[in-house]
Amino acid sequence: MRYFCRLSYNGTDYCGWQHQPGQHTVQDTIEHAFNTFFRQSVQVTGCGRTDTGVHARDYILHFDLSFDFKPEYLKNLNAILPTDIVLHEVFPVRTDAHARFDAYSRSYVYYIEGRKNPFTLPFSFQYYHFEKLDPGGMQQAAAMLTEFKDFTSFCKTNSGVEKKHCFITESRWVFDNANQRAEFHITANRFLRGMVRLIVGMCLNVGTGKLSLDVVQNCLVHQKPLPTQWSVPAAGLFLENIKYNDDIVLNPGA
Repeated sequence: MRYFCRLSYNGTDYCGWQHQPGQHTVQDTIEHAFNTFFRQSVQVTGCGRTDTGVHARDYILHFDLSFDFKPEYLKNLNAILPTDIVLHEVFPVRTDAHARFDAYSRSYVYYIEGRKNPFTLPFSFQYYHFEKLDPGGMQQAAAMLTEFKDFTSFCKTNSGVEKKHCFITESRWVFDNANQRAEFHITANRFLRGMVRLIVGMCLNVGTGKLSLDVVQNCLVHQKPLPTQWSVPAAGLFLENIKYNDDIVLNPGA
């Protein structure tokens, strides 16, 4: 039987989702909990990679069991897992369902605080030049992205990715000027490694006059790196939502 699991994690103390030899990752931590509880090897496959320090409010993984997953197992597994990872629900899916390949939409939000705030420090980029930003220019820069498909300009070097096409359906800023806060919302079918943080950095550079909209557009048209690149800190980035077609979930009563 194949199952999907919906979970959240605070990525502060992890070297990302993906297993890496000798590194502390979310995937390894979850697999250790599963192996401990079920007393057998259980491999989990995630809906995508998140980089070191990036958080996930809504993440999906899949795993296989040769027996039914009982509702009480969820509480047992959460008791084994550290406090920065929580499993919300587990449900049966088709045996060919895949957490990564069957996801048709992924949404991220990047949080910026313009004032020093110790309570949001691990979960936002505290940017102390908020008053210098041009919200209109940043909004134009964000909206421009939906007009393009090739995002070579926003892919980390040596990423090993050959296909750099993404279909962005949402790219916008939400500003709370009174409280000096901002959120960047972006949704696409897929993302390149480091793409969202580079996009946020581009928008901030546009917002402070370090980059012009014409330069950004020219780089996108000719698929070349920006002359000024900035990968903003990971702390402000959250994977917020993953979407699948409804027919992937099994009806327990069928």
